[in-house]
Amino acid sequence: MPVFDADLPSEFERVLRDFLHDAGESICRIEPTFGPAVSTLRDFVLGGGKRLRPTFAWWAWRGAGGTPDSDEAEGVLRAVASLELIQACALIHDDVIDSSDSRRGSPTVHVAFAARHTRERWLGSAEAFGQAAAVLIGDLALAWAEDMFAECGLPPATIAAARPAWRAMRTEVLAGQYLDVHTQATGDTSVEAALRVDRLKTAAYTVQRPLHLGAALAGADDELIDALLDFGGELGVAFQLRDDLLGVFGDPSVTGKPAGDDLREGKRTLLVALGLDYAERQGSTKERKMIAEAVGDPDLTDAEVDDVRQALVSVGAVAEVERRIEAMTENALTALRKASLAEPAAQRLVELADRATRRTS
Repeated sequence: MPVFDADLPSEFERVLRDFLHDAGESICRIEPTFGPAVSTLRDFVLGGGKRLRPTFAWWAWRGAGGTPDSDEAEGVLRAVASLELIQACALIHDDVIDSSDSRRGSPTVHVAFAARHTRERWLGSAEAFGQAAAVLIGDLALAWAEDMFAECGLPPATIAAARPAWRAMRTEVLAGQYLDVHTQATGDTSVEAALRVDRLKTAAYTVQRPLHLGAALAGADDELIDALLDFGGELGVAFQLRDDLLGVFGDPSVTGKPAGDDLREGKRTLLVALGLDYAERQGSTKERKMIAEAVGDPDLTDAEVDDVRQALVSVGAVAEVERRIEAMTENALTALRKASLAEPAAQRLVELADRATRRTS
């Protein structure tokens, strides 16, 4: 296979490692106290992740005419890899918002810094220090994402062409996060609200805008970009629906998060919305009460999670989510077939669609 195409994860890892080393070197020399924050961000970015966002962006660039042996290929790698820093910001802040204890099988950033505060016997609240540190480290990731994108080495005109996608993505993910916490605060368990969060917080940020970004870097026209946005919109929601199922039914040793955490955190997912709706329609009072009381209960036991799982299966919510994943994936592939993409990008995007919707973590 051409250079870069054969092992994209390793290439993303390489450019991220180089950037993070260079970005942190100066500030750590000026202020060594900031070193643990910088190293935490570096370890977080390099310590895991599916690299789906830069992979979608890369194959959109390839499909729109980008060639891996061109002078611009290395710059494109750096530009799309910067998406991983936005992802780091979103995850670190999400864990604070959701009061999550673990991520990828390890303590979340705010928990780790709170533990450090306790070990060092510092003044004030360990929890408040951990949350403050995590917010600032997430902000650092967002700032560095902009630096990595802007300084990727591509011509100014190429970067300018991709700016609309870059700006839209950053705004949409924040709007989606706000919508997510808003639905939790208001207790909105409607199917419509769950789908709005899915489309704004996940579909746009995970699939649509990375595709838009990659295609724009290759100079794609509006027709191709629109086709990719249609593909990404359907696939992105299907991706989130799979995530919803894993949040309740996933194996913690694979997902890296305790089973049922979405329930404890009060996530108003489509799975929960359908469970409540179907239980009410069927007159399944016991199941509806069980699901409703589980959402947002931080003390939910594993046994109670098992009961909720059974309730979601029995009222048909799980089967309906699976049906929607299959239907939306097929809709996405139909949209993809309408796009005039160069190979091997078209086939790689088909494979990515399968990977995104059938994953176990």
